[in-house]
Amino acid sequence: MAISTFALLVMNTSDVYILGIESSCDDTSAGVTCNSIVLSNIIAGQRVHEAYGGVVPELASRAHQQNIIPVVNEALLHAKIRKEQLSAVAFTRGPGLMGSLLVGTSFAKSFALALGIPIIEVNHMQAHVIANFASRPGDEQFTAPSFPFLCLTVSGGHTQIVKVMSHAQMSVIGQTTDDAAGEAFDKAAKLLGLPYPGGPLIDQHAKTGNAHAFKFPHPDVPNLNYSFSGLKTAFLYFLRKETSQNPDFIKEHLHDICASYQYTIVQVLLEKLQVAVEQTGINTVAIAGGVSANSYLRSAMRQMSNDKHWKLFIPKFEYCTDNAAMIALSGYYKFPEKNFATQDIAPIARYPF
Repeated sequence: MAISTFALLVMNTSDVYILGIESSCDDTSAGVTCNSIVLSNIIAGQRVHEAYGGVVPELASRAHQQNIIPVVNEALLHAKIRKEQLSAVAFTRGPGLMGSLLVGTSFAKSFALALGIPIIEVNHMQAHVIANFASRPGDEQFTAPSFPFLCLTVSGGHTQIVKVMSHAQMSVIGQTTDDAAGEAFDKAAKLLGLPYPGGPLIDQHAKTGNAHAFKFPHPDVPNLNYSFSGLKTAFLYFLRKETSQNPDFIKEHLHDICASYQYTIVQVLLEKLQVAVEQTGINTVAIAGGVSANSYLRSAMRQMSNDKHWKLFIPKFEYCTDNAAMIALSGYYKFPEKNFATQDIAPIARYPF
């Protein structure tokens, strides 16, 4: 890929400005980092999916096309830099919805080509881990995790325990064999009649519920892996049984149902994480992914860390869900290697970690 003389001069300066593009699902996001500092992180959601109870891929890709230019423009304005100051453009190559990824990838390629600067492909799930290093200017209280550490990465499509040796060296030591924890939350919310996205609403209702009101099974999965498909099925049968006896069961016990179901998922997550700490001897622990915004998971992690004397790191809420700051930051850590992508690169819906 041809890189302009101006871009080469920018690359040789002390400050590295990276524009990050994230479009793996239904959030269009652009962010700018200066070295390891986040200057902007703009996210445009898509409310069109609420009527369908879930993300519609075709509608998502169309909305990305409408949002991408305004979002990038806003990110540059908030960062107070000109596009000519950018050193590179980092983008989510995968995993994610192919149509959505295609919009972000195509924009990143064309935008970088017009500026004569390199492009950097980023694995979305690795970027979630890197979100633990995101900080804003003047954030003197911020402390990043030291290597090595374990990261519990929990989202709508993935549930993983990642062993992190460096910004570039990561390995999955445990993961879901079927459904992800985030999907288990969303499917349960749909069964309860809660609007999309239902995961945050379960968290909200659970705050005033009794977590021990109802018992749900804990999946028995070998090693450090997870499984949530059986729990989803058990929850479905539970609701069918109770509502057949009392049609108003969900309405009368919504808070307790949410609290009990949420408690079960979090306990399953933390039980395997505890085993991972014991097996690896690594007691520095972080969480990442959309479900890491769950208030009960965060508080349970803090409690377990205090009890087990772990060093815990939790990203700010804006870096938990899909966002471009984590993409730009991942690009910054890859930038010194100069392992840039070429213009013939294409998105990957299933991108191996």
